[in-house]
Amino acid sequence: MSRHPEVVWAQRSDKIFLTVELPDTKNPKVKFEPEGKFIFSATAGHDDRLYELELELFDEVNVEASNINVGSRHIFCVVQKKKKGWWKRLLKSEGKSPLFLRADWNRWVDEDEESGSSKFGNPEFGGMEDFSL
Repeated sequence: MSRHPEVVWAQRSDKIFLTVELPDTKNPKVKFEPEGKFIFSATAGHDDRLYELELELFDEVNVEASNINVGSRHIFCVVQKKKKGWWKRLLKSEGKSPLFLRADWNRWVDEDEESGSSKFGNPEFGGMEDFSL
């Protein structure tokens, strides 16, 4: 019986970042299909346990422009969206996300922050040294 690996994700208007967190991966197989399917399988651990995953993404993807990087602790994918725009969620199905899927807060950017400017100005609070008591 196979298991699901942990997956974290974040998005921009033109791409999705998917990271499969699975240390010591052996024989990873990663496939994207244009209609928005993400398929993953690999073995890992000292007992070569099988991990498999198939996700139906919210919308279509550009397979040729997407990239996959296999590392020793994770598989990192940059999935190009076929149509630019923010997805309401990662998966096509509505409802609660699977337990193995969560947000990648290290890469997360809100829709209104993507351009690099924030309506609140500089979050570093620069210039505070000018205040005198």
